[in-house]
Amino acid sequence: MCDVELTKIRKVYEGQTRPVIPDLDLVIPAHQMVVLVGPSGCGKSTTLRMVAGLEEPTSGMITIDGRDVTNLPPAERDIAMVFQGYALYPHMSVYENMAFSLRIAHLSESEIDKRVRATAVSLGLETYLDRRPKALSGGQRQRVAIGRAVVRQPKVFLFDEPLSNLDAKLRGDMRREIARIHKESNATGMYVTHDQIEAMTLGDQIVVLKDGVVQQTGTPVEIYEKPANRFVAGFFGTPTMNFLSADLAQTGERQSARGPGFEIPLDRAPELRPAKTTVDRIVVGIRPERLSLTKGTDEVSLSGEVAMREVLGAEVVLHLESAAGPLTVRTAAGSAPRPGDTVQVWLDPRAIHLFDGATEIRL
Repeated sequence: MCDVELTKIRKVYEGQTRPVIPDLDLVIPAHQMVVLVGPSGCGKSTTLRMVAGLEEPTSGMITIDGRDVTNLPPAERDIAMVFQGYALYPHMSVYENMAFSLRIAHLSESEIDKRVRATAVSLGLETYLDRRPKALSGGQRQRVAIGRAVVRQPKVFLFDEPLSNLDAKLRGDMRREIARIHKESNATGMYVTHDQIEAMTLGDQIVVLKDGVVQQTGTPVEIYEKPANRFVAGFFGTPTMNFLSADLAQTGERQSARGPGFEIPLDRAPELRPAKTTVDRIVVGIRPERLSLTKGTDEVSLSGEVAMREVLGAEVVLHLESAAGPLTVRTAAGSAPRPGDTVQVWLDPRAIHLFDGATEIRL
């Protein structure tokens, strides 16, 4: 068992008054891969580097497996880190790059050889052990960087945007490779990315950060289906969620979200019915895949003009201009209208998300 715990972590860079990380409490459970995700500058890489020992927190405590490591150097933390840049030694072969940290740890040559060759086979590198990094492709170099971490058999793996330099196909391949390695090693992992696909596919838990503050922690399904606020809702999903400003209208016992060109009854989903005394202005969220060009039972219609089409093969993303504001719809390619067409789209009131218009917190 090895969990990682950050308690009241604060980070202020020299010469600055505003903290990058104001007051962070975070637990990475043993054996889980926890993904820190958020936009550039949100503090996710800084958090990872403090766990690694590459940066010191201004205040607070970091423990690994119950041991206070806040002031320990990286070599004494039993962690292995994979960087965004491959950080390979250019004058060493693949074998020597992977063996280097084991030699520093004074393992026997037989144990080093056993670990390096076993890891090379698992990563498809066994035929490249004599090559130097300049003779490898980007994907192969990243495999070597991951292999160098794996051979150490650490308590904690740290990944700092390791796939951002790879093309789309290689990113997909390496996501599967990292997922397999994590499953087989059963180690604890922290993974930093701004890519929501990586977060959703690799994370047992996702931690969403904004300005160094945790916005929500949950499983990928929880984050997607029940975002805690408008920021989380807008960050996850491709294309992004549609947001419609509305008034919370009440007629007797009947509540509805009423805005320009639409009125969405809320009585069909009791969990969406906020108390009238708490909020007047609301924001309605609806994901593009939950809007349809065909009418279903008890669905509400919105009208708009097609401004642009994005063809994605089997699907088309339509960008509409409507009285309610911009709308994005995902639909099948064969039935997609053309730019300039006026269309009706339909939404199921039970598929919407409601946010407080002032605080942007989920209702």
